Amino acid sequence: MWYNAIARNGMRRSRALGGCLCAATFFLLGLHAAEAEAPEGFPVFEVPGFEREMGLMRDLFRLHYEPAGPLIPLWEEWMSMSTLWPAVESEGELDRMRHRWAKALAGRGMNTDGYVHTHQHDGPAHSEGWPFPLWAQAGGIGWHFAPLGVPGYEAPLTTPEEWTLQGAVPGELLTRGWHVRLEEPLASIAPPPFAIDSGVAPWLRLNWWAEGLAGTDCWVEWTTDQAPEFGPERRMAFSGVGGLEVEGDEGTPNIGGRDQRTMIPVFRHPAWRGTVTGLRLRFGNTGAAQVVIKALHTASDTRHNINNPNWVRGCCHYFLWTRDLAFLRDQIGRMRKAMHFMMDEFQTRARHCVYTTWPGHEGRSGIRYIDGRKELVRGSGVGSNYWDLLPFGGEDALATIYFYDALGMMADLEEAIAGHPEWAIPLGHDAFDPAELREHAQELKAYGNKRFWNPETDRFGTVDLDGNLHDYGFTFLNNEAVYYGFADDAHARAIYDWMSGRRLVEGDTSTGADIYHWRFGPRSTTRRNIEYYFWGWSSPESIGWGDQVQDGGAVLGFSFHDLMARLKQAGPDDAWGRLVEILDWFEKVQAEGGYRAYYADPARGRGSLQGGNVPGGLGMDREFFESILVPQVMLYGFMGMRPTPQGAELYPRLPEAWEELRINRIYLHRHILDIRVRGTAIEITDQALPGAEPLGLRTALPFTIDLHTP
Repeated sequence: MWYNAIARNGMRRSRALGGCLCAATFFLLGLHAAEAEAPEGFPVFEVPGFEREMGLMRDLFRLHYEPAGPLIPLWEEWMSMSTLWPAVESEGELDRMRHRWAKALAGRGMNTDGYVHTHQHDGPAHSEGWPFPLWAQAGGIGWHFAPLGVPGYEAPLTTPEEWTLQGAVPGELLTRGWHVRLEEPLASIAPPPFAIDSGVAPWLRLNWWAEGLAGTDCWVEWTTDQAPEFGPERRMAFSGVGGLEVEGDEGTPNIGGRDQRTMIPVFRHPAWRGTVTGLRLRFGNTGAAQVVIKALHTASDTRHNINNPNWVRGCCHYFLWTRDLAFLRDQIGRMRKAMHFMMDEFQTRARHCVYTTWPGHEGRSGIRYIDGRKELVRGSGVGSNYWDLLPFGGEDALATIYFYDALGMMADLEEAIAGHPEWAIPLGHDAFDPAELREHAQELKAYGNKRFWNPETDRFGTVDLDGNLHDYGFTFLNNEAVYYGFADDAHARAIYDWMSGRRLVEGDTSTGADIYHWRFGPRSTTRRNIEYYFWGWSSPESIGWGDQVQDGGAVLGFSFHDLMARLKQAGPDDAWGRLVEILDWFEKVQAEGGYRAYYADPARGRGSLQGGNVPGGLGMDREFFESILVPQVMLYGFMGMRPTPQGAELYPRLPEAWEELRINRIYLHRHILDIRVRGTAIEITDQALPGAEPLGLRTALPFTIDLHTP
């Protein structure tokens, strides 16, 4: 979930969109549901006697389906499972959504180590990570010769007058950046002197183009207050790039494509310590060459440790719903590489958790109270996931849960690949043994249920690298632990008792019924938090309880995990009772004109919406795309459907008041299904499309499946 801070916190507030989304997306989600026409063939939910509720559920689904689809890896798990199954005719093309997913998943950037890029918009931070914290917020240094092109994230532009050049001749400062001709071998350029703490600048980022440097080694060198001269002992290599084409006798460069974004991990060098006072870029040119420098700046480590498991799970969801073997053949190597990266980078085999040591991601807060006095520790508490103000990291509970789920999905996939040699999926040295993946998952579960469990509150928290457990009643963490099967049975029951109000936690700001104060779902946290954030969120005490999404506020989408956890722990009647409360709320909201109209006046006590660069405590529209999760309880929860490589498994759990449940337009592999559950009978009408193979359908006693073809 995206935040910068409001002005009183010393930051510019922002929530940005991934991919090609635009302001039109914001507009749509502000509409009354009745104004958003359902696409052709949109699924219908039917329960006799509950037509009002099922109509509202469909309205909620179609409202949030309109802007849905592939976004960035952060949403990969949630959006894929929500958008791949509806058999929607979009502009007359049934497979349009599938094509979008195949292209997006295959196009996710991955570095040579196997880290999946974040794919958020560009900002003056790590190019493969989240767009903030900015280098200026961290107290770093930077020079920008051309704008980024991202409103709200632009850094002040500079000129190169005070730069020092050796073996190079300065050129013009043009639209794309500063042009420099390298005339002598090993030419160099250096910005003016400065002084920064190396700890707030773990990375250097160079945005540039070059001609004559592709395939060469270049270097960055630095000085410190203790070592004021450049020398080889303070040097780090990086690769030269291309992108410039020299045209004509005058040597006028023609810049092609996006600038190259070179990230240099200076924090890994033992001499990047203390106060850094100077930088120099030495190029590996052997003859004449040219460069265009768009920007050079330090960067916080804003990578997300949840990208890899979320992307892998998105790929698994795509394959399970489509059985696209060509996609699997093309991507299985990258999926395995992404999983190996998680195990190696975060020491999961040895630590039995996602052990994150990236600079700023150690799980420690950037706000410290020493002798009652608040101190901001720049560089600490950097976000690692959706909850980007909270310092998840270190022994990261949320990332561990996601990786645990990815291990199970990958084990099932590897097992299916081994069992179907006719698929011609390569079984190389990087393939996983399904049994070993499942064993590793159980190691994470066993460790996590001890390490992350707070015996004083009987719920999960997260642990920093100093061994401190942080517990603010993270309802999202606990519900997802239950939903993904990470919580053991005793812990799942304790979580339900707390969330349902049967058990009160001493010291919490919100207990009992107040946990659901916002009606549509539980508060994100139940204990006031004014000290556990990244340093840029510097004045959390100035914002009222519940006026901040990550401190007593709530997000609509995560009601899905709450509903699914209730279904698992207390049964379908309990989950249905909670869902009715959500639908009653949604009906009132729509009757007043939609989310924006209903929450237009915070003075009415309903809370305030966040979204579209407006701060607030409630998230449900605009950039809160995960709201589409809530209707999925019908298919994955009450219908109990699970796609498989062969077809599907169905384990229905209907509330006592329901005579039956019907869901139509379910697009599985190359079949459009209409499924009705009545008593113990599961009736399926199967419209097989050209090229469809027979479906393998399974259930458990006392249910039986009756399959019909039109």
